[in-house]
Amino acid sequence: MAPFPVFLLLFLLVPLAEIYFLIVVGGWIGAFPTIVLVVLTAVLGAALARQQGLATLQRLQQSIGRGETPALEMLEGVLLLVGALLLLTPGFITDLAGFACLFPATRRWLALWAVKRMFVLPAESAPLHTPGEHHPRTIEGEFQREDEEDKS
Repeated sequence: MAPFPVFLLLFLLVPLAEIYFLIVVGGWIGAFPTIVLVVLTAVLGAALARQQGLATLQRLQQSIGRGETPALEMLEGVLLLVGALLLLTPGFITDLAGFACLFPATRRWLALWAVKRMFVLPAESAPLHTPGEHHPRTIEGEFQREDEEDKS
C-alpha cells in the first residue's frame, strides 16, 4: 500500500479516536481531572524523555569509544524523539504510543524490529558469485609512469 493513503487515514482516524476517548474519560472522571491527566502525562513524558535521552546518548558515546557502529542507539534516539512528540500531543492513544517509545524494554524491541524490517544483511556463507561466471580478476603489481622518468 502506498504511504500517502496510510498517512491520510492516520491523520483522520487518530484525532477522531483521541477525541472519542477524551470524551469517554471526561464522562467517567470529569472534564477538569481529564485535562489534568493529559497535562500530567505530558510533563511526566518530558521528564522521562530527558532522562532516557541522556542515558541513550551515554550508550552512543560508549559505542563510538569502542569503535562500534552505534546504529541501534541512533535508532533508539529517533524513537525517543517520536515518543516525546507523541506525549506532547494531547490524548490517551498517543500517550500510550509515546510511553512505549520511552520505556527502555519496548523501545529496544521496537528498534530491533525496525532494524530487522529495514536492513537486509548478507548471509555469512552465501557465495559471492555462481560457479562458471566470468568476473574480472585483480592483478597485484607495481608500476611507474614513463613520463615521471623523463623529468627526473
